[in-house]
This record gives sequence, C-alpha cells and structure tokens, in this order.
Amino acid sequence: MSRLPPGRHGLPRDFVVHNQRERLIAGLAEAVAEKGYGGTTIADITRHAAVSRRTFYEHFDGKDECFVAAFDTVTEQLRERVEEAYQAEDDWADGIRAGIAAMLAFLSSEPNLARLGIVEALVAGPVVVERYDAAVQTFLPYLEAGRDGRPKKVLDRLSDSTEEALVGGMVSLISRRIVAGQTDELESLLPDLVEFTLAPYVGNDEAARIARA
Repeated sequence: MSRLPPGRHGLPRDFVVHNQRERLIAGLAEAVAEKGYGGTTIADITRHAAVSRRTFYEHFDGKDECFVAAFDTVTEQLRERVEEAYQAEDDWADGIRAGIAAMLAFLSSEPNLARLGIVEALVAGPVVVERYDAAVQTFLPYLEAGRDGRPKKVLDRLSDSTEEALVGGMVSLISRRIVAGQTDELESLLPDLVEFTLAPYVGNDEAARIARA
C-alpha cells in the first residue's frame, strides 16, 4: 500500500480514511509476522503503516480491534476466492479441488495475512477465536454438498462432524507449514489435501485420480 503524499493532497476524505485503515491493517500484519501477536505493539503497527499514533486511534480503539479488522479482511478475501473458484466448476469434486487450489494460492501469495489468519488468530483472544470458529463454519457447506446423491453406504460412514474434521485437518497442515516458514510452498499441498478431502465422499481411488488430474 503506497503512502499518501505529504501536505495538502486534495484527495477526498473518504479515500484518505480508507487508505489509512488499509495501511494500518497491512502494518499490523507485517508487525505480527515479525513479532507475533503477543509481542506486537501499537508503535510497531504505526511504524509499518507509516502513520501516526493519533491516526491509529482515529480508526481503532486498540491493537485487539485492529487485529479483528485484519482477520475479517483475510477471511473475506479468502472466501471470495474460494467461492469464485468453486462456482466456476460444474462438478462438485472439481469445484472442491478448484476451491482448495484458490485457497492455497491466496495464502502463499500473502504470507503475512496467512500467518495472521491461520496461526496468530488462535492466540489473539476470545473475540478473534470466536470469529475464527465462525469463519470455519462458512466453509463447511462446500463439503456438505458432497453428500448429495451419495449411496446409503457412503452416507452411513459420514458422521455429523465429518466436514468440520476435514476442514480442521486442512487448516492444521497449512498452519504447520506456515509456522515452519514454508508459506511459499503451500501450493505443493494441493494433491494431498484434495485426496484427503474427497476420499470420504468418492472413495480413495477416485479421490486420488482427481487430486492428481
């Protein structure tokens, strides 16, 4: 995010406010990637955002509120990309593969946001954890659609928590890669994540075929 020109720039007030808010969110993501949520201070955020402390408090009451805004930004952008990729496919399984690919591409291209949304969110306090859980729930319907039209023997082996467990497994593997400093390699997880996710619905052989298509 580029800095605004100093002095009187003649830009609309709404544009200035939006620009500053976006820079603060980006600044927080950079600071958290550098120091972790617990170690990040408002001074760190404003330094990375190149704005004053006064400007920070014009937008947020404190670090927690800024983090919530940043987390909401991450999840909104991630959902948009997954939804677009999923809807572009006619077949459910192909849609799941495309959605996972879009998710991995986004996270690998935005390492600071990836760490903030996947790793640091779980230590940022109860408000963010509640939002994290809610965000996970929004991805479950994509998988639940895979139950439609399946034989009874398939449905019988799917529990009420199958989809939540699958999403949790994906997030856990992605999180470990991020913590290990391998965010730029996340897209290499695509075949394994697709096979792992599709197998309960379409069987191991078909899941492996789709994963490596």
